Amino acid sequence: MTTADLFELPDTYLALQEEARTLGASLAGLAGASENIDGFVPEIRAGLAASGLAAVTVPAEFGGRYDQVDSLAATVVREALAASSGHLDSMFAMQGIGSFAISAAGSADLKAEWLPRVGRLEAIAGLALTEPEIGSDLKALSTTIEVDGDELVVSGHKSFITNAGEADFYCVLGREGEGYTLVLVPADRSGVVVTRPHGVMDHHVLGDVEFDAVRVPVGHRLGEPGAGFGHVLATLATFRVSVAGSSIGLAERALQEAVAHAKSREMFGTTLARLGGVPGSLAWAWTEIEMARSLTYRAAAAAARDPQGNLHLSSMAKIASTEMAGRVTDRCVQIMGRFGLVRGSTIERLYREARPMRIYEGSTEVILDSLSRQLLKGSSS
Repeated sequence: MTTADLFELPDTYLALQEEARTLGASLAGLAGASENIDGFVPEIRAGLAASGLAAVTVPAEFGGRYDQVDSLAATVVREALAASSGHLDSMFAMQGIGSFAISAAGSADLKAEWLPRVGRLEAIAGLALTEPEIGSDLKALSTTIEVDGDELVVSGHKSFITNAGEADFYCVLGREGEGYTLVLVPADRSGVVVTRPHGVMDHHVLGDVEFDAVRVPVGHRLGEPGAGFGHVLATLATFRVSVAGSSIGLAERALQEAVAHAKSREMFGTTLARLGGVPGSLAWAWTEIEMARSLTYRAAAAAARDPQGNLHLSSMAKIASTEMAGRVTDRCVQIMGRFGLVRGSTIERLYREARPMRIYEGSTEVILDSLSRQLLKGSSS
């Protein structure tokens, strides 16, 4: 292995990256269209489906690209897609995040029924964890799962659920006896009610899902009773690092916008790119992006080998990259001055898309607390 090999993506990932960049470029003109509707943009869904990239989110046995879901592949794809459209990036990511528990713990029948359709984007996945009064403290949730003969009865209210109203199924976390269980609930079951009471600053297909004594076969339980948290952790271990990739792609696009503006804007006999602190701000943004990318690729490659054993690296990459994206997009808006404030502009959209990344899939503060506890136990590596 040469020194260069240590710091470059293998050819298979470079080819995947190019596929994702091509798709993103082809749909970039639709990024603004997603701001005006509550659900999916049909053209973006059709484009992602036609590309075949959603197959990255399921195992090869069910039509996927890799033997097992590959964290580095998901991260590389999200980096490329987020540079063009947050809506496209979210659509891709949630196919994996919403279906991973089926890949990991679903019965043979559930895997065969749902995973091939997920990989073709024929079935949209959803993961229902949070509740109106419950966010990070999932052990306080109130959704219940009860056994009634050969059926499970799911009752509860889930809130801020990505893909609500578009999903064909939800993997729902609830209390079963003294433990917590994940259950697959098809969206068309009687008693499933979706509302959209919240609008957030970026375009994110989001809603509340109520389960009013919804009945599903016992075989829809994902894994053993009480094993739900383990499957949620496995999902986070596989996909958390991909949020870092998304943040890097977004930040890089913001920097491109700022550089183009600074090079073309003339004032005081020169360009903005040569005035005051602007050159340093641009260079510092570039440096921060590359620092975050180095950590993220390392973490994603480690997660591809052993997701749960390297969750600390994925967590570090997630907070480092999302915090970086917040700083870089803010700096780019500042460089562009009043033009950075124009509603509907690319930089304004990127600024709004960057902010929620520091909250979803584990807020910075929650992840830091977890990392500090691991560090203090002496198990860092």
